[in-house]
Parts: sequence; structure tokens; C-alpha cells
Amino acid sequence: CMPPSLCWPLSNAVHSKTGGIILFVLRFLASLNDDKDLWFSMSARRWMYNLEEIRRKEIHGDVVSHMTERMKSLSKNMQMGLKFAACLGPNFSTMVLEKIQKDLEFEGSILNSCVDLGFLQKESSDQYVWAHDQIQQAAYDLIPLAKRESFHLLVGTRLFISTSPSELENMLFFIVDNMNRGSKLIDDQDQLYEISQLNLEAGEKALSSSAFHSAAKYLMTGLSLLRPESWELKYNLTIRLYDAASEALFVTGDFSRLAVLIEEPLMNARSFEDKLNILNNLVRALAASAKIEEGMTNCFSILCQLGEEIPNESTPEIYAEEVSHVKQLLEGKSQQDLLFLPMMSETRKLAAMQFMNHALTMTFIAKPLLNPIIVLRMVKMSIEHGICNISAFGFACYGAWLVSEPSCDVEGGHRMGRVAIEMMKQLGAAEMTPRLYATVYGFINIWKEPWQAGLERHLEAYKSGTTTGDMEYGITNLYQYANTALYCGENLPNLSQNLQSYAKRAFQCNQHNLWKSFVILNQLTLDLMGIKQNAFCPYSNGTTEESCFTSCFNNNNFSMCRLICGKKKFVAFFTGDLDAAAKMYEQSQKFPFGSTGRLVHILVSIFIDGLIGFFLARKHREDEKKWANLGLYAIQSFRTWVPGSIWNFSNKLHLLEAEFYFLSEEDGRARACYQASIKAAREHRFIHEEGLAEEKLATYLLHKSQHDDALRHFINAKRCYDSWGACTLGRRVEKAIAILLPLCSGRG
Repeated sequence: CMPPSLCWPLSNAVHSKTGGIILFVLRFLASLNDDKDLWFSMSARRWMYNLEEIRRKEIHGDVVSHMTERMKSLSKNMQMGLKFAACLGPNFSTMVLEKIQKDLEFEGSILNSCVDLGFLQKESSDQYVWAHDQIQQAAYDLIPLAKRESFHLLVGTRLFISTSPSELENMLFFIVDNMNRGSKLIDDQDQLYEISQLNLEAGEKALSSSAFHSAAKYLMTGLSLLRPESWELKYNLTIRLYDAASEALFVTGDFSRLAVLIEEPLMNARSFEDKLNILNNLVRALAASAKIEEGMTNCFSILCQLGEEIPNESTPEIYAEEVSHVKQLLEGKSQQDLLFLPMMSETRKLAAMQFMNHALTMTFIAKPLLNPIIVLRMVKMSIEHGICNISAFGFACYGAWLVSEPSCDVEGGHRMGRVAIEMMKQLGAAEMTPRLYATVYGFINIWKEPWQAGLERHLEAYKSGTTTGDMEYGITNLYQYANTALYCGENLPNLSQNLQSYAKRAFQCNQHNLWKSFVILNQLTLDLMGIKQNAFCPYSNGTTEESCFTSCFNNNNFSMCRLICGKKKFVAFFTGDLDAAAKMYEQSQKFPFGSTGRLVHILVSIFIDGLIGFFLARKHREDEKKWANLGLYAIQSFRTWVPGSIWNFSNKLHLLEAEFYFLSEEDGRARACYQASIKAAREHRFIHEEGLAEEKLATYLLHKSQHDDALRHFINAKRCYDSWGACTLGRRVEKAIAILLPLCSGRG
């Protein structure tokens, strides 16, 4: 054993040659021993080395080159086996390697020898994996650069010829990966069509395994091997490749390539029906890219061709007629009746359901008054023509419509939510999970169940979306998770970190509306934490909250405009700028809601509006009645909602009532309601609203000149805000405490 002082020069030299990769270290040390540059001295009784010679050792470029040089000293048969193995990827089976061999090109014991030499590791009786990716690269470098394409073609061809139809599924990726690398050497068009077919099969297999980027690679390669005459000679192969490729490009968010890709099939497809899959992915891409108007125009045009004409605008007469028709269809039907409706079989009706499915998202954003018409049409079609997987989503959206104004039928909506979930399970429609969870747990159950209870469901739905390729609704569930968590009082620094991660994911997937929504929500958390930072910076240089609002307004993205107004109102209210909050309320009224659902932040927004209204009414200005009515509307709303969920709404109702009694100078009732709000918020884990109620009570007591009690509640409010992570609010209350402290008895 050598002491560290003697080992240090050798270890530095060896590390610089091997990169510290243990296998390379061992092989390099063995080569030094073979070359007599590292030896054991019997007289000194320790290892000795020739440092200058070791430093002069010619390692060609890097450890890969060095390992390649060592491999060149092996037998020709051994080298041939390593070359073939290197073309099979990071892991492979004995059977695959044996299928490549011809005329005993390498020994049957090559794999055992590679394990003994440390090149491979044996994972099971017939499965092998390279010990390190650089070792695989070293073996691959045995193949001369100029011959690599032909070598891959040789490997792919041998595998294809020796593989039976029953074995093809397991061998497919090995065959296609190698044939693609050598396809440039093929001139025969029939052979190229055959490779295109293999790429189609590989791409479809990758899609079914949620390997979307790999799928896109295979499918685009398959398309690149076609010729213009393939539309005549190989129509089915060609249209299937375009269909699958458009799906893969959409899921991976490669909308620019998708826009180019769809031009050819839209010109050459033989029928409107053959264009539907392409058009489906076009509409989805337009919606995800925030090209809402163009997306709706295309969607409505396609629906019209499918026999389902959607009006450009909703009128009270159209709305009433649609509602009446659906209610008649549903009358007397039990949950079991809906679950056991016949299956939809007409191709055009199935396609219409798919496009109405996409229309829901776009109209929710840009034409909220038209959105319920789409929902009602989906339910109507499902009852009249049978159910399909998308029907479950239609019934879920109908439930969201029922719980909202003007129906406010919480029990009916909750029932439809259960029908939708059960229908999805019964149909085996797992791909609908993100859409149903977004609707049922984001729009329906919030009226009955604790908001905190649905959070995990949204995370489950996100994971489902990444698996099935529904990134739009997968990421929508992430947004609903973050949005709900914020209004449940989740710690703001933790939430902000999550929001940055979620925004990055949405941005990478080209989900434009969603990444902007995450950024706006993150800006809200940053503002409350007192961090002066533009949350848009990592994603769009020069974009600000104001420029985003202007852009969305110009593009009729009223949902985003409403979100920004709501965010500004919330921050202004909590930071004490009630006049700015009132202005944001006024501005938000330019962007009306539809009647197909409210997320948590909309319900909280009504709560904040009521508090703003009572505050401004106490100023006794000319518009006092207007603001008082706003507060009374909020009280009326929450009184309607509380029976459905005391947990979610009681603390908010108590605080609204307390502010009303403050306005009407009913001291006893005001105090009782403030205390009830504090208690309910604490018990139901809304720590931010506990802080708000403490602050409002402190303000009321200060108005009554009860300084000691006011101080105590200001201190409680600061504790809650600090726990929430809202440093801006904590500092604001701290200033109030500092001013109040000298006025309190026994203090100062």
C-alpha cells in the first residue's frame, strides 16, 4: 500500500487520462503494468511508477478513444461482436445479437468475455447492458466513420430478415433504428416504402407507450422516405403516417413543424373524413398557441360540415331553447339510465363530439356566453345518438353548468359529476381523466367538498395527462392545483417555487394560455411576498403584466384579461389599496363570465368584491348605494352557498356579515361575526383569511378607539400573514402596530 503523498501524483495523472470512470481506471492501470510503467518493487515492498512516461502516454483525445485503442488489440472476431453490440443501443438480449451473426463472424462466448473484461454487465440470463455509455461509444468507434451507414443497414437488414412476424414487435425498434441510419444508401422505392411502414409501426408503438418524442422521430423519418406519388401508390400508409405524426408533433408542442406538416394531407386526402385527424390536431394546436379566434373559426367550420352548426353568438332565445331541449331529454332519466345509454357509432357524430370537445376550451376563454351552448349540444348528442368516451366530459361540463348561475343546482351538478366519473370508468376511457378531474374537482366539487380535498386529484390528473398525451388538460390540472392551493392559504414561498416549475413545463409544451396563467399567479405570490421581480422575464423578454393584458385584450382573450384584473384586485385589496382594488373591480366587469363553471378564484373574487363594496360604502360618497349593493350581493351569494359547504364558505360569509354590521353600526353583531370568521378560518385551515379577519376586527376595534384589543388582533393578523409567507402584508400590519403601540395602556 502506498502512502497518500506518494499516490497523489499518480492519481492525478490517471484521473486526467480516464475521467475518473472506474472501468477506464482499471483498464488504464492494467495497461501501465503491461508496459512496465507501473510495477511492484520487491526491494522497496511497494508499487513504483514512471510518472514521466505515464504523463507522456498517448491517449487519443479522450477516454473513449483510449478504450477504442484497447479494443483494437482484441481478436477480429471479438471486435466484430463489439461493433454489432454497439449498434443495438444501451441494452439488448442474447437473441438479438445472435440474429445479426452470419457464418460465425464472432464467437458465441463473446458476451461472457465482454462481461469478464468489464465492457458489459449481465442483468438477467439473456439481458445485457453496457457498463458505461462511453464504453458503448468506444465500441461504436471501432466502425470506421465512412462505413457506419452501411454497417447499420447491414444490422437492420439481417435483423429484419431473421425476425418472424410473431417476433417483430419485440425486435421493431432494433430493426428500425438501424435501417434508418442506413436508409440514405437505399435507392429502391419499394424498400423505402417498407422502411416507412416499419417507422409507422415503431411510431405508433412509441405513441402508445407515451414516448412522444421518439414517436415523432420515427414518424417524421417515415414521412421523409415517401415520394410525392405515395398519395397514389401507398395512400393508406401515407395518410396513417401523417395522422400519427400530427398527433406526435402536437403532444410534443412542435407546432411550427405541425403547421407545415398538415398542408400536404389537407390537399391530398381523398375525403373529408380522412382529413379529420389532421384537422383535429390543427385545432388543438391553434388553441394551445393562443390563436383562439382562428381556432374557433376552423372548429365551427368543421362542425358545420359534420352537420352540427354552432351559432356565432348566443342570444337569450337560443340559450333558453337549448336548455329546455336538454332538460326534456334528461327528464325521468336516472343515473343508471345515463350510464347504460347505447354506444355512439356514427362516424360523423363521433367526430363532432371531438371538435365540440375542443370548442369548449376556446369558447370558455374567448366566448363565455357561447360555452354553455356547446355543453348542451354535447349532452343532447350523447342522449340522442349514444355515448362515447367524450360524453363523460360533456356530462361533467353539464354538471359544472348546473352548479353555476343561474341554476345554482349544487346537488344536481354533483350528481352529474358522479355520473361522468362512473361513465369514464365504465367505458375504460382513462385518457379522459385530465378533462374530467379538471371539471369535477375544479368546478363542481368545490361547492360541496373542502377545497383542500381536491388538490391531490389535480396532481393525479397531471400525471395521467403526461402519460396519455393530453398535455393541455394535464397542465390545466396543475394550474387548478396551484390556483386552489393559493386560496387555501398554502405557504407562498413554496407555492412560488412550484409555480415557476409549472410555468416552465407549460412553456416547454407551448401551452401559451397556461404558461401565462402560471406567470400571473406567480406574480401575485411575488407581490404578496414583497419580491420586486417581473415573473414574465424567464419566458419573454420585455413582456410585463400590462403588455400581456393589452395583447390579450386585442386578441379577445377575455379569460386572461379577467384573470389579470382579478390578480391586481386581490393584491391591491390585501395590501390595503382599496381604491386601486375598486378600479380593478370596475375594469373586470368588462369581461363577463359565461354560465358553465367557476373556479375557486372566482368565488374568492366575489368575496373580495363584497369586502371592497362595504369598505367604500362606509365612506358615504354619492355612490354609497352602489357599493353597499355589491357587498349585499356577495352576502346573498355566500348565504346560498354555505349550505353546500360550511367548510369553504362560512368564514367568508361571517366576515362579509361583520363588515355589513360595521356599516350599519350594529356593534354586537359585528363583533360576533368577526370572531366567528376568525374561528371558522382557523378550523378550516384558511390561514390567510384568518389573518384577514383578525386585521378587519382590529380595524373595527381601532374605529371604536379600543386600542389594546385592536393591538392584540393586529399582532394575530401579522402572525397569520407571516405564516402564509406574505411579507408585504406582515410589514404593513407591523407599521400599524408601531403606530398603535404608544396609544395602548401599559405600553410605550
